[in-house]
Amino acid sequence: MAIEKVGVVGCGLMGSGIAQVAAQAGCQVTVREVSQQLVDKGLQSIEKNLGRMVEKGTVTAADRDLIRGRLRGTTSLEDMKDCDFVIEAIVELLPAKKELWSALDKICSKQAIFASNTSSLSITEMSMFTQRPDRFLGMHFFNPVPVMKLVEVIRTIATDPKVYDEIVAFGGKLGKTVVRTWDRTGFIVNRLLVPYLLDAVRALEEGVASVEDIDNSMKLGCGHPMGPLTLLDFVGLDTTYYISNIMFDEFKEKRFASPPLLKRMVMAGWNGRKAGKGFYDYADPAKPKAMRLT
Repeated sequence: MAIEKVGVVGCGLMGSGIAQVAAQAGCQVTVREVSQQLVDKGLQSIEKNLGRMVEKGTVTAADRDLIRGRLRGTTSLEDMKDCDFVIEAIVELLPAKKELWSALDKICSKQAIFASNTSSLSITEMSMFTQRPDRFLGMHFFNPVPVMKLVEVIRTIATDPKVYDEIVAFGGKLGKTVVRTWDRTGFIVNRLLVPYLLDAVRALEEGVASVEDIDNSMKLGCGHPMGPLTLLDFVGLDTTYYISNIMFDEFKEKRFASPPLLKRMVMAGWNGRKAGKGFYDYADPAKPKAMRLT
């Protein structure tokens, strides 16, 4: 089955990016949000991204108009009924995903393939909210979706191998490098990244070095584009804390346990760049200042 009509549930940071790359790949895309205000906000974000691409010369004005013409916003799940493929990028709460997938399973054709962009929740558990576990998998993109080249495609023990291969090929059509993995908490990237980020917090907490020195060590010593504490601020401390708790529940290994400092920063609302304060103070976003936390 050729994937021509794509449904994206959620038009926030991740959902709007997924919708954009699908439209750029030639698909007709329906993107759904819970309110018209959020639909408009997401589509405006896509407009800005496409505008920047025109300015840089990576797409023509005519191509931009064609891409935009393939995008349709809606507040109704019923508008997903003709989609060949539906991917959700909603809040990382299992009850919300259960409600969504149970509803979509009744709306969409039996041939439609379902995928979740979750970074931490069980794909297998979500598939059980539907009558199509053989046509359910994970497709985990990275932020910002139009820029980041990687996508993890995750199969469960119930996923039909032909469906899995089809979505791997679809990821290539979207211009991504696809990596294959199984439904194990954290998949590949977070399985390796989260312990590294948590160890950076522990190093700070234990007085090994300052915020700046930890970040500079990994940037200049290992060639990373940004240090771990800067990356934590970018991802969101609350997001990392949430993922680490899920991973610790799964594996019961200390390396996945959140350090006390991270927990207390999240409790204080210091969730990083989006909150204006994390391991750095973003009062002047152009010149973040490292915080003294220990």
